[in-house]
Amino acid sequence: MSTQAGQDAKFFQRGKIQEFRAELQAAEVKDKKFVKRRTVLKKIVANITMGNDMSPLFPDVVQCLGTPLLEIKKMVYLFLVSYGKSKPDQIHMVIPRFLEDCNDRNPLIRALAIRTMSYIPIPVVTEALTEQLRHCLKDRDPYVRKTAAICVAKVYTADPRKAEKAGFVEMLRDLLLDPNATVVSNAVAALTEIGDRPDGVFFKLNLSIANKLLAAIGESSEWGQIYILDSLLRFVPERHADAELLAERVLIQLSHANSAVVLTAIKILLYLMNYMENRKLIDHICKKMGPPLVTLLSSGPEVQYVALRNILLIIQRRPAVLRNDVKVFFCKYNDPIYVKLAKLEIMYRLAREENAKEVLAELQEYASEVDVDFVRKAVRSIGRLAIKVDPAADLCIKALLDLIETNVTYVVQEAVIVIKDIFRRYPGRYEGIIPTLCEHLDALDEPEAKAAMIWIVGQYADRMDNADELMDDLVYTFLEEPVEVQLALLTASVKLFIYRSKSEKAKELVHRVLKWATEEVDNPDLRDRGFMYWRLLAINPTVAGEIVLAEKPAITTDSDRMDRGALDQLLLHTGTLGSIYHKNPETFIRNAAGRALTDTPALNANSRAVLVPLTRNQLPPTVSIPGPGPNEPRARKAEPPLPAKPAPPLPTNGADDADAGGEDGENDEEGILSPPVAAQGDSAADPYAGLDQLGGLGGSGYSADNPRPKGEEEDLLF
Repeated sequence: MSTQAGQDAKFFQRGKIQEFRAELQAAEVKDKKFVKRRTVLKKIVANITMGNDMSPLFPDVVQCLGTPLLEIKKMVYLFLVSYGKSKPDQIHMVIPRFLEDCNDRNPLIRALAIRTMSYIPIPVVTEALTEQLRHCLKDRDPYVRKTAAICVAKVYTADPRKAEKAGFVEMLRDLLLDPNATVVSNAVAALTEIGDRPDGVFFKLNLSIANKLLAAIGESSEWGQIYILDSLLRFVPERHADAELLAERVLIQLSHANSAVVLTAIKILLYLMNYMENRKLIDHICKKMGPPLVTLLSSGPEVQYVALRNILLIIQRRPAVLRNDVKVFFCKYNDPIYVKLAKLEIMYRLAREENAKEVLAELQEYASEVDVDFVRKAVRSIGRLAIKVDPAADLCIKALLDLIETNVTYVVQEAVIVIKDIFRRYPGRYEGIIPTLCEHLDALDEPEAKAAMIWIVGQYADRMDNADELMDDLVYTFLEEPVEVQLALLTASVKLFIYRSKSEKAKELVHRVLKWATEEVDNPDLRDRGFMYWRLLAINPTVAGEIVLAEKPAITTDSDRMDRGALDQLLLHTGTLGSIYHKNPETFIRNAAGRALTDTPALNANSRAVLVPLTRNQLPPTVSIPGPGPNEPRARKAEPPLPAKPAPPLPTNGADDADAGGEDGENDEEGILSPPVAAQGDSAADPYAGLDQLGGLGGSGYSADNPRPKGEEEDLLF
């Protein structure tokens, strides 16, 4: 075979249409063994493969269909698959040959003919194919039947209504009981493709058919096994016993060598477990699923990554599957970065009190690696581990302090970010390390790290003697900082003032920051928060302190978990692209069919409580098509004139323009302007009219309800 391939390599040379046509015409004379014709066709097919347009040779190549040689017929049919769709005016000359080959004695030729016809979605070809396809679906040879099954899906794609009227869907359903396993798997594949179409028929299995499909799975190819297993998602158990029976029959597929078959079998088991009540059987299945998943990690990095992304979903829903296998996910030195990051996430998910020390020691090793992204993720995982496992928090804090002492910039910054969350998780427990963090204040240059450190300074300003000095240094570059840091500085300065309301330095600092936030900054969120803080402090600083310093809810790991209903839905796509993206396919593939658990008496109460209903895509709206004859011009309905848009008022010193700068832009798109607020002088209409002076902050010249934009040309709303 390799020798033949080496000989055929010479045909992959760019040729001219005229030369090929002349060679085909010359081959008709004195070519009893069709050697010349076969050679020319090989050259033409090679040029098609290289992307050269050979369509002008259509009439000449079609003449070769009468050759009684299978190899030549295959090449001609390949030519027709490539160019048949683009030659609707010449395809009629091929149809008699198609029909003749559909009745050939050789089953390979019969199958080749209907397969090629199904690839040419032209009405005249589909019309000729309909009757022949009906015969081929009942052909005595299984090769023809299995080819015809796939052809039904092609015909359905070209003309769904004609395929349904011809009864092809019912004939496919009958093929599910065919004695040949390959025919059964192809019929399942065709029905699945039809059922997944938005306008397709609803494909559903009963227990009898599901058992018959599982009986055929042993003799099917790997692709056939995947299609048959996947089709079991269309069986909805009405009784617990039905789900348990099928699950026991699917379990044997977990020992298959093909990773796709294993993942599909796991998908079916996870689906059926929602309809079981036998706790022992569920635990047994979870135990059985672990070793095949671990085995997938010995494959290549690409398969490893697919397995890891699926494992990440599975252990969120069924933590018992890999509860004791956390060591399997420790990273190897030669793992690609995407595999390492996926393993890191799974290690965190599997971490618990019993294995926390092992996981922490491994994470500390990763924090000394050379890959910056990997190190950052490892440091952040140490902080998440402290939040998740309470007994390990002390060890995690010690590890983070050791990492801070390395003075590696990006390590220090990640450590500060996670320590802020640890303070939130364990209030009043680790504040003694704040001086150590303050020593590395100059190393923080990333917005998230800087904002975290500012939050720490503001939150614990009452326990820090030099908090006002630190804040004074931090606000020096307020106007140059990103919005995230500016928001943190604004809140921290208000907290500092509340803690030290009698300090002149704190008063001056908060006044300076509030003035910047309300007058010098364009960001509407920052300006709104500045006005809110200013008014709070002006009305009642005590109430402001209760609001700003209110007890915050402790951080938990619940936010790391995916919603249970969405997780159940996503696990129905295990082993597909959706399980890698962690998104349902209908969100990123046009016309993809969604999946969801179906409510039956057998569905678990927990699964029913979080059930996500599936809305089937509606058929496209009916389009009215005019009858024969010239189109009659229809009078277009006169549209009412649009109301004239009033000119927006120009901002003035006396008008209240708070809405102009404070909105987030939602109303701008629809052309809706907020109604004007009462003028500043109308104290009855404005409850803040008397706030011209900000009580404890001294005379600032602040006009309570008069936030002015920087300039008319910079006012985005107007």
